[in-house]
Amino acid sequence: MILALVTPHYFPSVRGNSITVQRIESGLRDQGVEVQVYSLDRQDREAILSALRRARPDLLHAFHATATGPLVTETARSLGIPGVITLTGTDVNQDLFDPARRPTVLDALEAARAVVVFHETIGEKLRREVPTVAARLHVIGQAVLCDGSRYDLRAAAGLHPGDFVFFQPAGIRRVKNIPAVVPPFERLSRRHPGLRYVLAGPVIEADEAARVTALLEGRAWATSLGAVTHDQICAGLSAVEVVVNSSLSEGGMSNAVLEAMSKGVPVLASDIEGNRSIIVDGENGFLFGSEAEFEAKAERLLRDPGLRAVMGRRARRTAVTQFRLEGEIDNYLALYRSVAAGC
Repeated sequence: MILALVTPHYFPSVRGNSITVQRIESGLRDQGVEVQVYSLDRQDREAILSALRRARPDLLHAFHATATGPLVTETARSLGIPGVITLTGTDVNQDLFDPARRPTVLDALEAARAVVVFHETIGEKLRREVPTVAARLHVIGQAVLCDGSRYDLRAAAGLHPGDFVFFQPAGIRRVKNIPAVVPPFERLSRRHPGLRYVLAGPVIEADEAARVTALLEGRAWATSLGAVTHDQICAGLSAVEVVVNSSLSEGGMSNAVLEAMSKGVPVLASDIEGNRSIIVDGENGFLFGSEAEFEAKAERLLRDPGLRAVMGRRARRTAVTQFRLEGEIDNYLALYRSVAAGC
């Protein structure tokens, strides 16, 4: 089988679609599948279309219904091959409910031979909004592949021995809701002088980056590292006490949350569908629904090393047992074979 994956972003980008596609590509290659990856941040739409027509793969797989769904379904139709779409986040949580973008999402979903979501909660939402997709809907959970090279995050952030690090790996855009954590951290830093907040991620939306920069400016407890590689993020997880996720929505499962859990790092995450699909509040992580709850739970983690240790062990067990790469790849292979057989 020759498989073409089409994604909005790819290496060296550390955005969610890029990390997901890199992981799936690696797992499929290990199973002997010939995989070709096409990314809109490397080639424009027409260049990808021409390349796909020349390559003539057996199956096309789009990641993000709005960004790559139309290209993949149109090309699949013209080549007479199956097209699959994975919904990855903003396409199902925002674009599907945006009057201007909804028709694009709907047209792509109707044309796809199969549609993949990362969790049943997203599947339920999709069945309500697009009932005709139900028979073609498949739930395939995210997995974890986070092997970091050597990277001294504490040195890069100018930290001192004994500093307590809350780490937020996130591209800077509105959906990540980074400004929400600043007021509670400001208050916590007055009670805990060793508290440090480290943000690492590329600028995705310039206006949001300007807002975040202005909020963090002059705050001694906060450091923004800018864009770092995925390997550096994975290596840096061993040097932090807590990972923060403050997203307004996720496409089912956050790579950053799963990666932290796989390293045994407690996570303090917003109480949204995607995070609830991974975290059981108070067991293998903390969820927060308000600024006050964020502050209270962050303080518990600051004060209680025993809680952090137990929560971290449970988090790692969850990631290792429930989000295995082998299971993810087996599910995709089974889907591809089923779709191809139905041609």
